[in-house]
Amino acid sequence: MKGSETHEGGRAGTAAEVFGAFLRLGLTSFGGPIAHLGYFRDALVLRRKWLDEKAYADLVALCQFLPGPASSQVGFALGYMRAGPLGAAAAWTAFTLPSAFLLFVFALFASALDNPLGQGLLHGLKIVAVAVVAQAVWGMARSLCPDRARAGIALAALVLVTVSASAFAQIGAIAIGALLGWLLCRGKAGGDGAVVAFGLSKRAGATCLILFAILLLGLPLVAPMAQGLSVFDTFYRAGALVFGGGHVVLPLLEAGVVEPGWATRDAFLAGYGAAQAVPGPLFTFAAYLGAVLEPAPNGLAGAAIALIAVFLPGFLLLLGVAPFWDRFRQFDAARALMMGTNAAVVGILGAALYDPLWTTAILAPADFAVAAVGFILLTMLKAPPWVVVALCAVAGVALAAL
Repeated sequence: MKGSETHEGGRAGTAAEVFGAFLRLGLTSFGGPIAHLGYFRDALVLRRKWLDEKAYADLVALCQFLPGPASSQVGFALGYMRAGPLGAAAAWTAFTLPSAFLLFVFALFASALDNPLGQGLLHGLKIVAVAVVAQAVWGMARSLCPDRARAGIALAALVLVTVSASAFAQIGAIAIGALLGWLLCRGKAGGDGAVVAFGLSKRAGATCLILFAILLLGLPLVAPMAQGLSVFDTFYRAGALVFGGGHVVLPLLEAGVVEPGWATRDAFLAGYGAAQAVPGPLFTFAAYLGAVLEPAPNGLAGAAIALIAVFLPGFLLLLGVAPFWDRFRQFDAARALMMGTNAAVVGILGAALYDPLWTTAILAPADFAVAAVGFILLTMLKAPPWVVVALCAVAGVALAAL
């Protein structure tokens, strides 16, 4: 079977084929990481038959276990399995480029919005960010906190991050969540299934894990030497600590970019709102931030540094863990650690929903009404995110004109 040959390690395609398939997905995949996984399944499993359903399900399980952007990691892995390292690079480039380009262009022209109607548009984008993150918190809480133990972990993380409001508190909340998961959540899940084989040796996997750790621990030591290194360190650390989906990168990047004064909070939230209106991975928000940072590097150089840095740790972890995954996930303690981590992530995102989103976007009863309508459209009426973005942006302009 063609699909099984591919996921057993054979290279059944070319990088050009992978690029074409993922460019189409990058131009049309709206709706966030869960929707992206559905698009991948339809285009690459059901229609192109690059691999079978079981292999795809195992691959998704691996990527959801790891920090990083799950849908981009799945795409990277599919490209690797189809056409080797060049296929992986082609998949990431094609899936990421459309949204990164659109957000970069938005960053270039954001200064043109410095007028009453433009400010209304930006305020509408900040309001839609409230609705989108509220939807993410609601959906993640239902799936990742289904019992009292995990709900309690999420609540503890929310309180810790809200009271402390620092990046260190977020890291501490993840660590405490993992510990509480290990203590409270063992025996809650099974470990059936087998991982997809990448054809990577354990030595190659260990090399990727070592490189991941060297960068995570070493970059803070060299970051003071140059602003470019500081930018790379900030975005790399954010990408390395994101559990539970793209929206969780919001508080990490806000702490890393807004707190040191590299970008204003208004510019940060406007870009985050704009990121909801483009297809592809939410992590391309990094391209916008890299472009608007002060001091340099910014513009195209800043966008490239930020974009590469935020995606790199997730890909290193994927390649590093893949050769060991089938053995590792059989351990009940490992699954319990991840349950606690994921629950803590819900609390961190809930804290971000309040500050900086709510405190800076919901300034009047009308703002709350617009955000509530956006939330209902997303959660109950299942409206496409770009439609909700457009409606909230128009509402922001209308409110500014009144």
